Amino acid sequence: MASQSLDKSILRDYFRLMNVIRRTLEIDADTDARLREMASERGQDVAAVLAEAVALLDSVVDIEGPDVAEDRRRLDAFTQTRAAVPLGEVKSWVASWGSANELPRPAPRKIG
Repeated sequence: MASQSLDKSILRDYFRLMNVIRRTLEIDADTDARLREMASERGQDVAAVLAEAVALLDSVVDIEGPDVAEDRRRLDAFTQTRAAVPLGEVKSWVASWGSANELPRPAPRKIG
């Protein structure tokens, strides 16, 4: 019982010890329900779930912006070879993922 009391005081002090900034967010009811559900499933509060979501987003999105040099290299390569995959084929391929009739990855070919 003493350890439970200690654990609860640690949780109570958690936000007091952090540099907490309060924000008001406007979200739709479905998002709010999902956040609460996720928090409940994890035994966390909504703020912790949001913090994890932001950390995950930060790990997969390049906030610094586009790599213009890479874009230029790819455009120059296309200009020389005219090899590309038409967008419609890419969309069909992606739409087939996970289906019984998954399409093979489309190959670049000379276009234009």
